[in-house]
Amino acid sequence: MGRTRVSLAVLGLAVLAACSGEPDLIRLQQQGDGPDEFGILPNRPLEAPENFAALPAPTPGAGNRADLRPLDDAVIALGGRPGGSGGGVQGGALVNHTTRYGVDGAIREQLAAEDRAYRQRRRGRVLERVFGTTTYFDAYEDQSLDQDAVLQRGRALGHRTPAAPPPESGD
Repeated sequence: MGRTRVSLAVLGLAVLAACSGEPDLIRLQQQGDGPDEFGILPNRPLEAPENFAALPAPTPGAGNRADLRPLDDAVIALGGRPGGSGGGVQGGALVNHTTRYGVDGAIREQLAAEDRAYRQRRRGRVLERVFGTTTYFDAYEDQSLDQDAVLQRGRALGHRTPAAPPPESGD
């Protein structure tokens, strides 16, 4: 009889603990004291200049040609010129175009609150919460894009898909 009570008490505490707090859909935990693989960024490949005599003098604290420049890379990827007129990304035509209908200063807080409420409604089953099973993909499944269907639709419309795997022989 005593063992049954202890077992029920432990089970009750586990169920109660699983129901408390903010839902954690993805339960990622760092294993060990090793490096953070997402914190490592590769530099651009080194290039030999055409004229070594035309190289500028080294400036302490200044960047070099092999450093990553994510803002400039984003502007180039969107068809712009980095450091062009309008101050590049900060005051350029891209920002003016994307903010033409106004900017909500509290959008991050609003989206975080809405996502928190959404996740609260889709916390997973009791045993998933007790054993720490990831429920992220199940919670957001109805919002997921079926990439294969979109790829097939694009190909049927005649869109080029060079980055996608080639179509199977039956397509």
